[in-house]
Amino acid sequence: MRLVIARCSVDYAGRLTAHLPSAPRLILVKADGSVSIHADDRAYKPLNWMSPPCTLKQADGVWTVVNKAGEKLIITMEEVMHDSSHELGVDPGLIKDGVEAHLQELLADRIETLGTGYSLIRREYPTAIGPVDILCRDGDGGTIAVEIKRRGEIDGVEQLTRYLDLLNRDPHLAPVKGVFAAQEIKPQARVLATDRGIGCVVLDYDALRGIEDDKLRLF
Repeated sequence: MRLVIARCSVDYAGRLTAHLPSAPRLILVKADGSVSIHADDRAYKPLNWMSPPCTLKQADGVWTVVNKAGEKLIITMEEVMHDSSHELGVDPGLIKDGVEAHLQELLADRIETLGTGYSLIRREYPTAIGPVDILCRDGDGGTIAVEIKRRGEIDGVEQLTRYLDLLNRDPHLAPVKGVFAAQEIKPQARVLATDRGIGCVVLDYDALRGIEDDKLRLF
């Protein structure tokens, strides 16, 4: 990763035009080719950016970033105050918290929770973009990919969608259907999952652990 702190102005030309007047800013150039410009506020959100794939050309104090659609990000450098590069290596990825990891383990041991005749293929099934929480077969022998969250939101559905796209390219697995499983599933996530043909399952953590609810229930 390259970190540059510079007084600069920025112009974007593409689907719309935008201009950032001269000011001190942080410019991040990542190994994937992405370039983003940050101010000292707005938390993580950049003022402007160009996502990969894109190319960066530097000439006479002007950086020009162009993506495959021909959109341009032009950064005019006035004063460079810091310029350093750092090798971060391969990121190990997000490690699930204790509850999500335990939910995965419990559901793998009790895979029939998803339906009669379900059988486990394996946990953490590898793909090119990360492991699928659980890969299993349903009662008809079809392949099912399961993404597990403590709280099911839209980003989890998007993640499972990307896994399904890859898994369905494997003729030994296809067709692969998806199941989004969580202790709580947000309404928007459920709507998106349903629209994409992904099933939703609400997991009862205590029931999976074999803990009986001692509260009175009205049936």
